[in-house]
Amino acid sequence: MALLGPNGAGKTSTLRAISGMIPYGGTVTFEGRNLAKVTPEEIARSGLIHVPEGRHIFPDLSVHENLQIGTTARRGREGGYTFDDVYDLFPALRKIRSRLGFALSGGEQQMVALGRALCAAPKLLLVDEPSLGLSPLLAMTVADVLAEVSKRTPMLVVEQNVHLALQICGRALVISNGQVVLSSTADELLANDDLLASYLGQQRTGAGA
Repeated sequence: MALLGPNGAGKTSTLRAISGMIPYGGTVTFEGRNLAKVTPEEIARSGLIHVPEGRHIFPDLSVHENLQIGTTARRGREGGYTFDDVYDLFPALRKIRSRLGFALSGGEQQMVALGRALCAAPKLLLVDEPSLGLSPLLAMTVADVLAEVSKRTPMLVVEQNVHLALQICGRALVISNGQVVLSSTADELLANDDLLASYLGQQRTGAGA
């Protein structure tokens, strides 16, 4: 599911609320459990894994050590991604597995952040602005990987590049001022650029942030 909307619509805040990072009204339920009084650490260990905007990898740890950190949230869950799975998804990381985080490019950091989340065996993956700051080629690489991951792992993706988001996700919600104003399939939205533009201001489906 893609979560779309203009700047300030509440997309990032929605993901942070789901993860227990900020207070919120209403109810967040995951696998039948009300998360209102559950800590962010417990939420992560339940399999709800958040890849925040800005990557936030550990700069003094190597690529592989960052991936190992992801396993702390697995709590014995089966069916997750192995280190080899991550290196197969992001072959560029295999060659630099010993490089420290501070020495990575923005694209490499994004791959590590996503790989670390996959190593946590997510039951639901929250991904915030995966293409932010990336070149068009790297953005497409990340999108291709997320589309592949979506075949086995449910995802909620916030992405300003609407066209990219709709390539990753089969469905989309458009929100404005924290309220859902449109729910549709990706194919329907891609076929109706004028409808998207009416909800997203001047942003078109082929535009970036």
